[in-house]
Amino acid sequence: MFIKSFEAENGPAAIGPYSPAVKLGDFVYVSGQLPVNENNEIDETIELQTKACLENMKRLLAAQNLELRHVVKTTVFMTDLGDFDKFNEVYAQYFEKPYPARSCVQVAALPKNAKVEIEALVIDTLVYEANMSNQSCSGCHGSDCSGCR
Repeated sequence: MFIKSFEAENGPAAIGPYSPAVKLGDFVYVSGQLPVNENNEIDETIELQTKACLENMKRLLAAQNLELRHVVKTTVFMTDLGDFDKFNEVYAQYFEKPYPARSCVQVAALPKNAKVEIEALVIDTLVYEANMSNQSCSGCHGSDCSGCR
């Protein structure tokens, strides 16, 4: 089979018949991350729940030596879009420009009565990054080598 399933050693276990993440080639599909904290509990506030979702995603990606910078698209499910601004304050602490593309929708309910769940599409660029760092800078125009990296 071409698809490889993986999970984080210290992350929450799947609560159903699904993989926490699967990899096909350079593509990694991360299942919705619930805001289960390190005590296997869900905190009350949207801020702490958002942080827990993203920390779980970081642990899951680390299992493949990936980071949040490899995330190209997230889908966010929230039970109350009235929490959108508070959610964004925390979310912005985890991602840098260029930010991943994102969809955000309000849903009637989430597993374990969570307020937020975040899934992601990730591209594993580690091989390409290693190849680019091993290449010498040639063909540059002037002092700007940005096209070579």
